[in-house]
Amino acid sequence: MKFKDEQKLEAIAQATYRCVLARGIGALKLSEIARSAGIATSTLYVYYPSKKDLLDALYERAKTVTFARLLESDLSQAPIKARVRQLWLNSLENRLTNQAELVFMEQYASSEYMSEANRSLSARLAAVFQSLLAAGQQEETLKDVPLPFLIASLVGSVHETAKLIGQHSVANDTATRNTAFQMCWDAIKA
Repeated sequence: MKFKDEQKLEAIAQATYRCVLARGIGALKLSEIARSAGIATSTLYVYYPSKKDLLDALYERAKTVTFARLLESDLSQAPIKARVRQLWLNSLENRLTNQAELVFMEQYASSEYMSEANRSLSARLAAVFQSLLAAGQQEETLKDVPLPFLIASLVGSVHETAKLIGQHSVANDTATRNTAFQMCWDAIKA
């Protein structure tokens, strides 16, 4: 059995993310991905027999890697504010440095390609963050509102801060991050 080349797998992943960012998941063609990855289309089929197989595998990979990035420097024994702040900062850094990967995940998750296995994976990973926010509500540190509102506030704040930084409307520095997080925290704290 021949093992798959990790460099080719990475090239395929990055090419797919770039193509989705440029044209959207609906317009994605395997030949375009192969060309962008610098491989033959027939080689791409060796790694992924179909577009669905490719998208499913890349989503699982991207979601798992993103989850690990968000939990870097986890302060599991720290107060809720410190834990939420670290999650927020990690999310912002991830959005700034992995934009194409995130656009791919967002488009895949709302497409007809989303598999039940990946829906289940997303739910399991989201439960980690939901439990953090629920703990913050139980100790009356966070607003007692439905969790989707807290999640939307956090995700929206990260997304908009990244957009402002990307547009050079605000500096990409510690002061900007501190200000943006504090505004988010003020919106969700009890």
